[in-house]
Amino acid sequence: MLEGRVRVGGRVRGQRKETANVVWSGSWVAERLGVELVGDGELRELLGLALRRNPKRAHLLVSNVLGKHVPQSPAVVYGAGVELGRRVRELLGEDGARRAVVLGYAETATGLGHAVADGLGSAPYLHSTRRPVEGVARAGGFEESHSHATSHLLLPEDPDLLTGDAGDDDAPDATLVLVDDEFSTGNTVLNTIRALHERYPRKRYVIVALVDMRSPADRGRLAEFAEEIGARVDLVARNTGTVRLPEGVLEKGQALVAEQEAAQAAAEPRVGWPGGKPEPLCILPRPHTRIDLQWPAGVPDGGRHGFTPAHRALLEPALPAMADRIAQALGEHPRRVLVLGFEELMYAPLRLGTALEERIGAEVRYSTTTRSPVLAVDDPGYAIRTRLVFPAHDDPADGPGERYAYNVAGGGFDAVVLVVDSTADTHALHGPHGLLQRLTPHAAHVLLAVVPSYVPPGASAAEPAPSYTPQRQEESAMLPEPLRGPDFSSYAPDEVGWLLQDLSDTELEAPTEEREEAIQSGGAHYAESLPVEYQPSEQYQDLFKAALDLSAARIARAVGTVTETVLAERGPRPVLVSLARAGTPVGVLMRRWARLRHGIDLAHYAVSIVRGRGIDANALRWLAAHHNPADVVFVDGWTGKGAITRELAAAIAEFEESDGTEGFNPEIAVLADPGGCVRTYGTREDFLIPSACLNSTVSGLISRTVLRSDLVGPDDYHGAKFYRELAGSDVSGHFLDTVTDRFGDVADAVDAEVKELLTADRAPTWEGWAAVERISEEYGIHDVNLVKPGVGETTRVLLRRVPWKILAKRGAGADLEHIRLLAQQRGVPVEEVDELPYTCVGLIHPKYTRGATGADGRAVESK
Repeated sequence: MLEGRVRVGGRVRGQRKETANVVWSGSWVAERLGVELVGDGELRELLGLALRRNPKRAHLLVSNVLGKHVPQSPAVVYGAGVELGRRVRELLGEDGARRAVVLGYAETATGLGHAVADGLGSAPYLHSTRRPVEGVARAGGFEESHSHATSHLLLPEDPDLLTGDAGDDDAPDATLVLVDDEFSTGNTVLNTIRALHERYPRKRYVIVALVDMRSPADRGRLAEFAEEIGARVDLVARNTGTVRLPEGVLEKGQALVAEQEAAQAAAEPRVGWPGGKPEPLCILPRPHTRIDLQWPAGVPDGGRHGFTPAHRALLEPALPAMADRIAQALGEHPRRVLVLGFEELMYAPLRLGTALEERIGAEVRYSTTTRSPVLAVDDPGYAIRTRLVFPAHDDPADGPGERYAYNVAGGGFDAVVLVVDSTADTHALHGPHGLLQRLTPHAAHVLLAVVPSYVPPGASAAEPAPSYTPQRQEESAMLPEPLRGPDFSSYAPDEVGWLLQDLSDTELEAPTEEREEAIQSGGAHYAESLPVEYQPSEQYQDLFKAALDLSAARIARAVGTVTETVLAERGPRPVLVSLARAGTPVGVLMRRWARLRHGIDLAHYAVSIVRGRGIDANALRWLAAHHNPADVVFVDGWTGKGAITRELAAAIAEFEESDGTEGFNPEIAVLADPGGCVRTYGTREDFLIPSACLNSTVSGLISRTVLRSDLVGPDDYHGAKFYRELAGSDVSGHFLDTVTDRFGDVADAVDAEVKELLTADRAPTWEGWAAVERISEEYGIHDVNLVKPGVGETTRVLLRRVPWKILAKRGAGADLEHIRLLAQQRGVPVEEVDELPYTCVGLIHPKYTRGATGADGRAVESK
């Protein structure tokens, strides 16, 4: 055996003067506990101090270059590790570096260790893990005495990786390089080397750390240990120092933590931002965007089972393209971007961050989530300013628990790119109070990138958490594919897929008066039959064409505005799901805008929603089986009083509870929101949308949807009819093409409007609902369902229902010409009123009996 000896390869770097107005991020703890940080001149720039709920050690050294608790430039984080690796290579020589194996510590040093291996050049890398994998033999394990979670497992895919063999007869002399972010007592090193040396004895070890903070006594203990095992131990550290702790600091620190937590709980019982800045709880969080990284096949997500030079050779050339995909998803406007890794998954997001930093003009920062509970204090002299708390989302072996993201809230990030492995892409990540939900209030854009979890061949994770990939449930596979034109609808097959069943051969039409009587008497639901399709007169068709010519630019601008808003807030690849049928022409136009302006083809489907009955659950199941529910954006034409908005929210909540599928966002994107019911809209003006003037002949010749128990079974989609016989009157394509032709004319106006909207307060006001309730009482109707506000809804009343009277805003002009014509044809009075938040409101006859319609009760026969 060789004589045991220790060499310290650390060196003191040039001291930098601290700017006078910069507060050291350890001063808060130092002043209250008497803790002193003593060492070389760079130490205070490298480390801050915080307190944690840990019975073993109250204080926490918070590194500013590790990329764990403090967001830092990815290049700085990666460069710190690579530089340490190069120094180890200098220490070992080229031949020794070639033989070396690098071992990093979970969870904080998994990325640092990997960067050290990169700096060495050709060294294989392994990191310890707290995630057991069934079928992978444990090559060892050890304890970390002061850590929040202690047990470390070593699970190399190659069983010879730690033996020193690995196919090389000379490899028993291979040096094991152990990497941690800090050395405080040396206990972790002793535990590791002792456990490994008993199984895989070798002649040399190199310990690498950002900071060596051991006391003189601990340094001597390591030397004694090296002599005891008869191995050479070298130490390479970026900086050297020590922490001086006064007597009783553990108890005093625990008391201070308890005091601060109690004060924060009293100030904010539901605090999401320690320091007195709560997360906004009343605003619906913005959804996230999923990015397909196209991670290179065969490359592990990290070093849990080993990462070889061959893996490195595959990853390096793939990084630029993956960074370009992230940059494309981010768009052109972010100023400050955070790449957020996940617990042990540090290296993959770090390298994505370094590549992204080279490609975009924004300021890029990198940090990762952690399982370590640390007190957050919003003070510039404290290293952990804010804390987000969320449940573990990778089905950890030690059971559920809280996880944390530090210094993200309040970081001023325009966008957060969350990077997780597929094992952690679970419902807990996406669900209520999950990490994604916690992030959305703190960044305008949240992106999710999922790296495939590497499992060695022949191994299988024991009962893994279900990955949040599109759910191909057995019952979903039995559902038919969407109907498409020309077999169903006059739209082109790529414009929309209808998640409906074809009831074209079923007699469903009934005279308007009979339908109204049955609906109001409670004898039938409006979705159980169809009105006789209104056949517009030549005068009315001329009115439609004139209205379209006048409003095409206005509609194009609204289409562009709502589409750009969706792309900015829901990412570059939303799945458009229009509410049939009024929403479907809008969905087609949004899809056209995205293709013509951005060159992207968005998926678009149409589904049925019925007031009082909810949304088609089978259609949602099909969508969940083929797409990520979080990517779905529901689209409608306009809002009236907001009944469908509320219906959709309730229906989605009921579906997720009963079906177990989560992630659908019930927020609707509409062309016009005169009722103030949604936050994603093209305009809030109440104007004539010509597609509301007609029924099926402007909606692909599709009827409104039908839901009747004898026609729609539990495994069926809702139904609709395709009126092929009306092809001669079809203006669906004309409407779309006329609006599309104006896209170029409004592009600049759309860009300016969207820029303003994205920073504006667009919270729903529900002004329309309040007006409807007032009108219902003033006119003695006492039923808000019979009050239909807005130009679109009033048109529907005149075309489909038995109208009583029309309320028109005094002075309304061309937007009401078709309303006045229809009212005249049906013998319905138009009453001009003041202080109406809509251009017009249609009132359905409140006490309908056969033959009663209009103010005078004169019968109006169906046409």
